[in-house]
Amino acid sequence: MKNNIFDTALIFEGGGMRVAHSAGVTNAMLDCGLHFNYVCGVSAGSSNAVNYLSRDRERTKRSFVDFVEMDDVIGLRHWIKGEGYFTAEYLYGAASLPGGPLPLDFTRFQENPAELRIAAFDCETGETVYWKRKDIETIQDLLQMVRCSSTIPLMMPKAEFRGKIYVDGGIKDGIPLDIALRDGYEKFFIVLTREKGYRKKPSKIQRLLDCKFRDEPVLADSLHNRWVRYNKQMELIERLETQGAAIVVRPDRMRVRSTTSNRVKLEESYYDGYLLAMSNMDKWKIFLNI
Repeated sequence: MKNNIFDTALIFEGGGMRVAHSAGVTNAMLDCGLHFNYVCGVSAGSSNAVNYLSRDRERTKRSFVDFVEMDDVIGLRHWIKGEGYFTAEYLYGAASLPGGPLPLDFTRFQENPAELRIAAFDCETGETVYWKRKDIETIQDLLQMVRCSSTIPLMMPKAEFRGKIYVDGGIKDGIPLDIALRDGYEKFFIVLTREKGYRKKPSKIQRLLDCKFRDEPVLADSLHNRWVRYNKQMELIERLETQGAAIVVRPDRMRVRSTTSNRVKLEESYYDGYLLAMSNMDKWKIFLNI
């Protein structure tokens, strides 16, 4: 498996089921031969990054569209029972192993030489951890990394990996741009899940979050200030875009929420992303010099 883009970092934002749109963008890139050698993903964007590196078009779509029709994987009844709105233990476990309904081709993933960064929030230190390929020994390692990165506080129980507790990597680094900058990249291809000009506001459930995590000040503080950090990242991304250093892919219209479970709406968002990408492909190829 070979790649053809070496000077540009590919970055996937999270956003729960909003990543259905990014999945459409991803499959258009695969169809048109855009193979980046450096890929970052955070939260649900980490799932998309892994699917992209596996070059698995079917799983890319199924992960954010078709999977909602799988039996007993999403819903408030799971949350009430303490399993989480998304049944993470199953989705990032048996469902994604060989023989499951959403199998990850780990051999194919391993054959891709591209660098990978998966972001997760360390609940003890309050820092963002970025796992790399060298940290992945088994398919279970990879799936648990993605689970940690995608574990939304309140909506899903915390995830453990190698003796440490993690939650959603987007809490501190909503878009994993900083790691690409630290790794020396100067050109960026950033796939977002919000419309142009979007800015976060203080959470409407901030009091609930403060109460829930009052005994975890590191996590509580990061959740409290998440919107400030995210907006600063967006300002930087817009500067890079204006300077010609970044292609920023945004939905013209985001049809779904992070928790949407309606397959029809998710598929519409997926095709929004696919068509958006295909209509911009020539421009993107010029930027990427391919």
